[in-house]
Amino acid sequence: MTGPDVAGLVARARAGEPLAVGRLLSLVEAGGPRGREVAAALVNDGGRAHVVGLTGPPGVGKSTTTSALVTAMRARGDRIGVLAVDPSSPFSGGALLGDRVRMADHTEDQGVFIRSMATRGRLGGLAGATPQALRVLEAAGCDVVLIETVGVGQSEIDVVALADTTVVLLAPGMGDGVQAAKAGILEVADLFVVNKADRDGARQTVRELRHMIGLGERAGWKVPVLQTVASRGDGVDELVAALDAHRQWSDGSGERERRRAARAEAEIEAVAVARLRARMRGAHGRDGLSDLAKRVAAGELDPYAAADELEPELVDPQPPH
Repeated sequence: MTGPDVAGLVARARAGEPLAVGRLLSLVEAGGPRGREVAAALVNDGGRAHVVGLTGPPGVGKSTTTSALVTAMRARGDRIGVLAVDPSSPFSGGALLGDRVRMADHTEDQGVFIRSMATRGRLGGLAGATPQALRVLEAAGCDVVLIETVGVGQSEIDVVALADTTVVLLAPGMGDGVQAAKAGILEVADLFVVNKADRDGARQTVRELRHMIGLGERAGWKVPVLQTVASRGDGVDELVAALDAHRQWSDGSGERERRRAARAEAEIEAVAVARLRARMRGAHGRDGLSDLAKRVAAGELDPYAAADELEPELVDPQPPH
């Protein structure tokens, strides 16, 4: 049984054909030889879009904000990709290009590509195939790609590895300002957005955030704290303007180039680690690894010696005498 014509799919995706984009996204998620073939075909397509990561605790309105951003950006003619990274295993709606529950207003828009991706147990809220999915959407001509993550706490800072601009959403009344600092997301935010700003406590949350930002100001970029009511579209134009300003700053300062190089480094490392893990499983099987683990747990073997048995060619060289 022959596989899909990857070159043909890539050509059709570059022409903006939604079905081809969806098929390529499926291939990169599945991985394997076809996923690698897609990666090779898209090697020159990266770096075009402004990649915006939206993160924050559950319940702050990430999906609503994402939808409102799509509306605002489409109004000015941008082509938009959305990757909604979901903790569950099935894709929302089982559709080629749509999270039809959260993005119902945009699923018929040919200038919007929407995909739900499963984390498949991966910590950090981001699916392993997300970097390649970005390239697919960039090949399809997306000007902006919005990555909406699941909001799982401290490990949510993984979004920084993929985004040119990281937006941290919070909501009033939950002590979010203090929790943001504790979770470590204060350092990774390029923009803070206090959503549901019509609720009591919004001004206090804004004050807390601005105070904490003042204690740790980063060089060259002053992190704004914006207020929105995304369900009504309030403050969304200001958010779009702030995203544009950050992109302009990061392009001019070299920060965007630096982040993209770090993204590529992390991606290479992830591929290498996945290959090593697969090779170890293939050579020794699950039972072999389990036997070694039992010996380590029983105190018969230290973990370094066990690792040496798994991959003898990777044994640390002996220090010179």
